[in-house]
Amino acid sequence: MKILTLGDVCGEAGVELARRRLGALRRSTGADLIVINGENATGRGITPDIAHDLLLAGADVITLGNHAFDNRRILPMLEEDSRVVRPYNRSHRIEGRGYCIIDVCGVRVCVVSLLGRLYMDINCDSPFDAFDALLREVQADLYVVDFHAQATSEKKAMGYHVDGRAAVIFGTHTHVQTSDARILPRGTGYITDVGMTGAAESVIGVRWQQSLEYFRGGLTQRFENSDLDCRIQGALFELDNRGACFRATLIDTE
Repeated sequence: MKILTLGDVCGEAGVELARRRLGALRRSTGADLIVINGENATGRGITPDIAHDLLLAGADVITLGNHAFDNRRILPMLEEDSRVVRPYNRSHRIEGRGYCIIDVCGVRVCVVSLLGRLYMDINCDSPFDAFDALLREVQADLYVVDFHAQATSEKKAMGYHVDGRAAVIFGTHTHVQTSDARILPRGTGYITDVGMTGAAESVIGVRWQQSLEYFRGGLTQRFENSDLDCRIQGALFELDNRGACFRATLIDTE
């Protein structure tokens, strides 16, 4: 089985690139399952229309993160369509359930979104405990984890926590692709961050001029998404018949 994991879709340019390229990416990689993080599709959050577009374009599951609820129009869809996955370790009082069960080649795959807590400034339960609870509560043949977190250390620790229990864990949130796609000791495919689907000529998706002005002490302004040099970044994980990952490959393409 081949699982293609793609980084945070950033703004209109990222959405349009995903619309155009997901089908071709599935064909070129041979992916059986495509999981894409869509939480920055509008800059902050995602709308039902964009989610539908990404699913029609070829995404099998859309994961979200700390901006999952910034655009409240998505709330009904979180209840109605399990393929749009909000973080599992947010309160269970909130719409959605935090995971999706999907049949892939006759295999029951659970895709779960988990939020990190270090430097994230958001109220959520321990992602480590949440993953353990998921294994107790949700029966599946394979588990795929989108760990939406800021700190590299927390992501690395989570990798070892799920090693041998999840088939794949991929990091999102920083919008910067890391070069450490690898197989952990017990057979779990891992990458600290898959990067983003959006403008490479930017500061994590927004116009670099505005970001530079902000860091130099200028007045805070509404950041605008860049549309220059758009790329899709991610990682492709290949699993054997036992569900162990034997190859992890970086994806970075126009």
